[in-house]
Amino acid sequence: MPTLRLVPNSDTKRTVSIVAVIFDLGGVVLDSPLSVFADYEHDQGLPSHTLNRAIVEGGATGAWARLERGELAMEEFFRAFDDELKARGTAISARQLMNKVADETQVRPAVVAAIRKLRDAGLRTAALTNNWLSDDQTRKMDLLRSEFDVFIESACAGVRKPDPRIYELACRQLGLAPAQVAYLDDIGGNLKPARAMGMATIKVGDYRIALEELGELLGLSLG
Repeated sequence: MPTLRLVPNSDTKRTVSIVAVIFDLGGVVLDSPLSVFADYEHDQGLPSHTLNRAIVEGGATGAWARLERGELAMEEFFRAFDDELKARGTAISARQLMNKVADETQVRPAVVAAIRKLRDAGLRTAALTNNWLSDDQTRKMDLLRSEFDVFIESACAGVRKPDPRIYELACRQLGLAPAQVAYLDDIGGNLKPARAMGMATIKVGDYRIALEELGELLGLSLG
């Protein structure tokens, strides 16, 4: 086991060792679908953040949330999401969008290499991803599954981030308290519940910088 940096827990005024790292996939281990959204909006002449705004305002009952909980098949989602955007005065093709997401969100080898270094150093790793059920997603998940000790997909679990229950599920499957875990995600709203539970959190913009931050937190070289 490496010598791990002790991370202060501000709520309890004690220190704990980080012994596991949880990774979001899209935007962390895989290229970000948010970049694909931005490109799609540009190509279609849509205002920036049109898609994200529709997803957020759709809430828990929106097509995107239902897709990520495994409640909609892809064909059902295409129709539902197109209809949601149409009701907002915007015409899109969800099928075209998701095909673009499939094509342009590939695995980041540098992050996978860092995950392997973590495991070689004796830390446990978990994937915690909001995803959907499709042939492309299955192929990508199968490529990554063996890199993690725990692998949680929202579409299989029936619950999605930022619902606290999915973070609790990850900790339960790791057999660890939240304070023993670091968590990386590219969406700030998904980090908030983890931080509230006591996890050390890192927001991923540039994944190379995030890996440096994680290495500093753990006292390891992940480059």
